[in-house]
Amino acid sequence: MSHQRSLALEYAKEHKTRFLDELIEFSKIPSVSTDPERNPDIRKAVEWLAEHFEDVGLRNVEIYPTDGHPVIYGDHLDAGPEAPTALIYGHYDVQPAEPLDKWDTPPFEPVVRGENLYARGATDMKGQVTATLNAVEAILRTDALPINVKFIIEGEEEIGSPNLPKFIAENKALLACDFALNPDTGMVAPDLPTITYALRGLAYFELRLWGPDHDLHSGVFGGAVHNPAQVLADLIAGMHDKKGRVTLPGFYDKVRPLIKDERAEIARLPKTKEWYLEATGAPDLWGEEGYSPEERTGGRPTLEINGLFSGFTGEGSKTVLPAYAMAKISCRLVPDQDPVEVHKQLLRYLDENAPPTVKWEIIPMASGPASISDRSSPWAIAYLKAAESSWGVKPAFKREGGSVPVVIFFQKLLGVESVNIGFGLPTDNMHGPNEKLHLPTWYKGTDALIHFFFNLAD
Repeated sequence: MSHQRSLALEYAKEHKTRFLDELIEFSKIPSVSTDPERNPDIRKAVEWLAEHFEDVGLRNVEIYPTDGHPVIYGDHLDAGPEAPTALIYGHYDVQPAEPLDKWDTPPFEPVVRGENLYARGATDMKGQVTATLNAVEAILRTDALPINVKFIIEGEEEIGSPNLPKFIAENKALLACDFALNPDTGMVAPDLPTITYALRGLAYFELRLWGPDHDLHSGVFGGAVHNPAQVLADLIAGMHDKKGRVTLPGFYDKVRPLIKDERAEIARLPKTKEWYLEATGAPDLWGEEGYSPEERTGGRPTLEINGLFSGFTGEGSKTVLPAYAMAKISCRLVPDQDPVEVHKQLLRYLDENAPPTVKWEIIPMASGPASISDRSSPWAIAYLKAAESSWGVKPAFKREGGSVPVVIFFQKLLGVESVNIGFGLPTDNMHGPNEKLHLPTWYKGTDALIHFFFNLAD
């Protein structure tokens, strides 16, 4: 190990108490992006970052306004044009903390219990942002940074990053880089570092059905008028076959299959059937025949019903035949599916299966393609070696079931791939009550990033 690398690792170890104190301070700020009443806290969070950027040693620190919440930028480019340039992404906004009564301690009063820091945003993703800054600081305080770094931290990830594509498109020269580092995914277990090389896309819809022009007495009209709730139930039931496959016409035509070595890598992951049962409390699992649970959630496309509404849903009984029914439907997509084509497939399914007794419409609400990165890129290999140095085990590659839009933005607008990592764990309750960050994993993550930056220079 080089002397400079050893000094940086020792610095991180000596200052980990301060690093934690700073994360606690950052996590106290209720930077909830979806709540307009929290806009002053959004500003407080981005100003905290600006001050911290400068303390770490970043230059050209600037807060950029957008049509929503601001983006903050900072860089350190002394390594020169021959060294690689990493664009490090993050977000400072957090999810709402409700329901507050489900938290053991107040969500914006961070507390350490055992090996965990409990606070909203601790793992998603203020802990991940500060880990990257701590690694950069550890190197800059002990030596020169061996690569060039640019930071872009946004405040709207939790509401879909609506203004980020425009910012990236208008600032391509500012953000030019060799690759992006996105520490917003996570690890499958505290003893198994993980690189997420594929993320599913999304096609989200609202399906609306109308039958009679007003609610009817179910005794007087039931049996003569087709109930929209029944029609909706029939349509939803028909969207999967008995093997768990989606029945939209052409849905699988462009699905990129999982290859043999990918399936072998996925099989290394500890998320077995028993893990899913314990994590969910479900009595049994379900899904597409011929695939493991982890393959289904990361490497295969899905169609899920996210919400249903129709008729009377209050206490007691009311014998009503509803005039209206609605369902929220999301499709998680894999490479090379197109959300626009999935919309057409859903329309075709409804054309073929909706009866003439109802009227219907489908409303596209959100969409984005899947992404996949090269597992053999120099950036991925550099982190692979870095994580193994920190944890002492070979990291795993995994596909992620969710969507991270920024990865697509960087691919399409900057022409670069992302190294998707992170130190959050499946048990960290991100977006839920009692969100936490496992501190031993967080400290090892900082060390891994130090190794990573030196590996890139090598």
